[in-house]
Amino acid sequence: MSDITDNSEVTNTAPDELPEYRSLRSDVWRQFRRHRGAMIGLVILVIIFLAVFLGPVLLPYDPFENNVPDRNIGPTWKHPMGTDNLGRDVFARVLTGGRVSIAVGLAAMLFQVILGTAIGVVAGFFRRLDGVLMRLTDLFLSIPQLPLLLLVVVLFRDPITDQFGQNLGIFILVVFIIGITNWMQTARIVRGDVLAIKEEEFVLAARSIGTSGRKIVTRHVLPNVLSPVTVAASLGVASAIITESALSFLGLGFPADFPTWGRLLFDAKDLITSQPARVIWPGTMISLTVLCVTFIGDGLRDALDPKLRSKG
Repeated sequence: MSDITDNSEVTNTAPDELPEYRSLRSDVWRQFRRHRGAMIGLVILVIIFLAVFLGPVLLPYDPFENNVPDRNIGPTWKHPMGTDNLGRDVFARVLTGGRVSIAVGLAAMLFQVILGTAIGVVAGFFRRLDGVLMRLTDLFLSIPQLPLLLLVVVLFRDPITDQFGQNLGIFILVVFIIGITNWMQTARIVRGDVLAIKEEEFVLAARSIGTSGRKIVTRHVLPNVLSPVTVAASLGVASAIITESALSFLGLGFPADFPTWGRLLFDAKDLITSQPARVIWPGTMISLTVLCVTFIGDGLRDALDPKLRSKG
């Protein structure tokens, strides 16, 4: 009887002593929350997104409507950021310009991440194509980015705009040239991870039972390279926003009547001494957005690192 009692006590207490189950998602989120910069950046970025996409709808001013009698006034309660030389509300134009800049950043990021991931996976998994694809990557890395951007815009701007219209054509062109000149780092990172993953036991086991290369890539390789791809995507948004702003600042981006943060900087550069606020507001939005995205990328990198997660 004593043996039976002892065994029942062990059986009843054993489940309580089991460690709490923690999913991968909860571990990543727990580690991400410990990064103060990433959390602050996430909060500020959400506020920027809400302001950019809801602000122009809620504000009583049309960012494209001219009001010459109220031109070039400073910040007031009616116009928190003042007005430009045509009387348009600067606050409304900054928020409207943020829509375009962020949309360009997200679209260019998706393009470069998809292209870089595809090239990295193919180069790392299929040895016959590795040399050719990596030499192509080195070729793109050796080309100066800004001169290439300027050349592509000058050569293809008119044909693209004639085909798709002024605003949509410029959007497609800018997204394409930013994506095609920024995929190389993603490809290198993914290739390095794929080279290590394809030698793991679960991949060798899949090969031993006759699984095709395409299924191994889609079921085993791609899910295991999502961590570096996620970090590269977050940093790619920041890079794309800066590049678009540089093109617009040089006058080669969107047309004058279509505001972006870079275009607002270009329009205000001649008034930097008389009206410095016209330059400060869009410049601050660019810097703040890029800083937030960069901090979020750092937080994701730490959260997706298995070694750091295991310490938590």
